[in-house]
Amino acid sequence: MSQPEDTTTQATAFTNHDRKPIHIPGSIQPHGVLLALNTQVEIVQVSNNTQVYLGKKPEDLLGQPLSYLLDAQRVEVVKQCLVKKIGSAINFKVSINTLYGDRDFDAIAHRTEEAVILELEPTDSKSEVSFLGFHALAGVAIAKMQSTSNLVEFLHLVAEEVQKIIGFDRVMVYQFDQSGAGSVVAEVKREDLSPYLGLHYPATDIPAQARELYMRCFLRFLPDLTTEPVNLVSSENPTTHQHLDLSYSVLRSFDWCCAEYHQNMGVQALLVISLIREQKLWGLISCHHQTTKYISYEIRKMCEFLGQIVSSELAHKISYSEWDYKVKLKSLQSEFLESISQADNFIDALIKPEIRLLDVVSAFGAAVCLDNEINLVGVTPNIDQVRALIEWANTQVSDNLFSTDSLPKLYPEALIFKDTASGLLLLRISKVRRYYILWFRPEVLQTVHWAGNPQESIQAQTDGSYTMSPRKSFEQWQETVRLTSLPWKACELESAIALRNAIVGIVLSKADELAKINLELERSNQELASFAYAASHDLKEPLRGIYNFSTVLLEDYAQVLDDDGIECLQTVVSLSVRMETLINALLRLSQLGQAHLREQATDLNELLNQVIDVFRASRQDSGLMDIRIPRPLPTIQCDRVLVNEVFSNLLGNAFKYNDKPEQWVEIGYLSQDGRDEASRGAGEEELLIHAPCPMPNAPYPIFYIRDNGIGIPQHHLETIFRLFKRLHSQEKYGGGAGAGLAIVKKIVELHNGKIWVESTVGVGSTFYFTLE
Repeated sequence: MSQPEDTTTQATAFTNHDRKPIHIPGSIQPHGVLLALNTQVEIVQVSNNTQVYLGKKPEDLLGQPLSYLLDAQRVEVVKQCLVKKIGSAINFKVSINTLYGDRDFDAIAHRTEEAVILELEPTDSKSEVSFLGFHALAGVAIAKMQSTSNLVEFLHLVAEEVQKIIGFDRVMVYQFDQSGAGSVVAEVKREDLSPYLGLHYPATDIPAQARELYMRCFLRFLPDLTTEPVNLVSSENPTTHQHLDLSYSVLRSFDWCCAEYHQNMGVQALLVISLIREQKLWGLISCHHQTTKYISYEIRKMCEFLGQIVSSELAHKISYSEWDYKVKLKSLQSEFLESISQADNFIDALIKPEIRLLDVVSAFGAAVCLDNEINLVGVTPNIDQVRALIEWANTQVSDNLFSTDSLPKLYPEALIFKDTASGLLLLRISKVRRYYILWFRPEVLQTVHWAGNPQESIQAQTDGSYTMSPRKSFEQWQETVRLTSLPWKACELESAIALRNAIVGIVLSKADELAKINLELERSNQELASFAYAASHDLKEPLRGIYNFSTVLLEDYAQVLDDDGIECLQTVVSLSVRMETLINALLRLSQLGQAHLREQATDLNELLNQVIDVFRASRQDSGLMDIRIPRPLPTIQCDRVLVNEVFSNLLGNAFKYNDKPEQWVEIGYLSQDGRDEASRGAGEEELLIHAPCPMPNAPYPIFYIRDNGIGIPQHHLETIFRLFKRLHSQEKYGGGAGAGLAIVKKIVELHNGKIWVESTVGVGSTFYFTLE
């Protein structure tokens, strides 16, 4: 017992035998005669055994018209080949007058590139199978085969029926796998012979050019593997000066390697029928006999016909057996797509329930990767291993779908997680984004029973090269296949592709829907802003009139009013002032909605000095205010006027909401190198403590305005930026419209920035903002 690494893969390197031109051997088998004819139907080549069958020497036939042998009616039949496609055969019975008297032959003619090949096989007319007899045999066999319910039963019955017809010792049905290796999937044999059922054969047992000939010619018959071939005279076609192409010849001689291979198995006669599925060689019906055995041409044609019926029925049987599984996958797909299309969270829809994502391709584990976010489902490698696997796939895989049932052989790093991922099915959803779905299958140790050591067919030569050689032994030889999972079926790959197409379609559909919503929102916002601007502008004029007339009444007619009247007028004046303040705030906000940034390089130190100067000028107690700037601010691209408003509002709020006897405000920025921390001087322990970056992924610089004011309760930190949101009564802290922070937030967002606040009640607050 041995465990080769990869028998079939290794064999593919030895192509010397595969290149051997076995379709032009220059010889035939001796159980018939071959005549090569030119377009004038003259004999230009013959097999060197015409004396045996026709009583005429080859040289007596060369140059002769075909009418030298056949009557005019038969010659006309042969001429019909000239207008048929290459390989298309015509067969008929013919009686030829020879030295030994009239002799009956089966004549098989077909056209080649050069002209026509006519093959004559002697026949005993008494042994012919009549049409009725043929129909009866074939009809019964076909009816039985169609009645079978599964593929295994069907193939066994095929072997049985073929054996009944030809009477060989053993009839086997081979099936080829994707690597070209074959396995015996059905067998009927003589009882005393060793069974071959279940044995595997390496791809090298049937070279590529032999498989090609099985695709051209659906039946191959070698009645005696010990006979010597009969050469053609002359060896080359006199017209083309090439060897005669015998691809479609029924008498074509066989390669010595083929003969020795089968003789080592104890086989003397061989008949092989091709099984074709979807224009590919699916398998073979291989018939062995331990002694020489001749089968008439009629019987062979019936076997060929049965082979074509089997090929046709094969597709139905396989499709039927795969149908249930395909229906299950389709059902899962439909359920999957419905949930994805309705889900708000794409990831949740993919991985919940977990079993559905695995069942859609019959995997044991999966990884859903959207950029750097990876979600694992079922039995998988760990996150780091999956991440490394994706990096490898990015450089190795160009298609949207990649699959292998032996990942460790392609990606050696997978050896350590072979128990979870010897099989990989990778689906790339987007080439722009790193969107992947990976499915995994564990290693499955497989024991393969070979018909003899498959490596014996590869022999090293003294010059270091390798050649193919027929194996000597066909005794059962066991191989354990490692680092391999169960293979991915075609319908599972189709299921993955269907999933990808649906995901892409759904994502695009959602993106389109979102774009429409955004467009509508933008239009609504513009209309709302225009309405707010018009409404607030138009309201100001009557409001100003109310204020002016109330003031006039108080100044000029106070003496005729009683105290209640004066108080009412004072209230009207106060309310009109407050209303104008609110309208101005609303007008300002609506103006920002329609504003276009006028960005320019702005020295924030210069801008901030202007803000502080104006601020101090407006406050009588400005001398008591401590405004700290730990280090110079940078120069940035921004709208100078709007950013001035941001600093003004935040600076004003910092002092406005401060009840400390010693009030201070610090204005600075955080940079990526963390210099804000180093810049602090001694005695600043009262300042709030901050992490180097208070908001992950925020762009630098991050500006801040820090104070030692009253602070903001945690549950208000998110709401204070809402329009007209006030945390205190009108009478406390000097009042306000409740629009300042909403305006600041709007300006920051116009710069594609963000604003947020950290605060501790009684200690102080820090407003952060960015301006990208």
